[in-house]
Amino acid sequence: MTIITVTAPAGRLDLTRRRRLAESLTDAVLAPEIGQHAPAARMGFQVHFKDLPPDCMAIGGRLLSDQDTPRDIMTVNIAVMNAAWPAEVRAEVIRNVLARLAAACGMQAPAPTWWVNFEIIDEGSWGSRGGVLSILELLDTGVFTPERIAAIRAAIQPPT
Repeated sequence: MTIITVTAPAGRLDLTRRRRLAESLTDAVLAPEIGQHAPAARMGFQVHFKDLPPDCMAIGGRLLSDQDTPRDIMTVNIAVMNAAWPAEVRAEVIRNVLARLAAACGMQAPAPTWWVNFEIIDEGSWGSRGGVLSILELLDTGVFTPERIAAIRAAIQPPT
């Protein structure tokens, strides 16, 4: 249902931080997506970490490897199935993710060069279980709150 990809300079996120982020980033998206913290829903979330060497990342038009003082840059891409994602829920997820990153990195606040992208995958464009998957098929799993189910059904009309 959700894929969170964190791209950072190699070495920025050690094993301890990745372990902490695997759980905390899942939680940052899980509750807004399904309406509650439901451990059974965790299996629908993946967190991927990409480490890039400093000569494969740039900011301000200059490779990190060419900067006297490399910037602390990071991107997080969140891909979710089409559902009820009004601006305030997307903003909540983005704030949650940035706060969890800062906490895992021992910082009071996220760096201004950490960017989060929220992508909604159109209905009919998400494959799993050997075929195309719809969020509507997952609403009866028992993990979504009744309020989220109603909001998702209102936002997504079944294909006719």
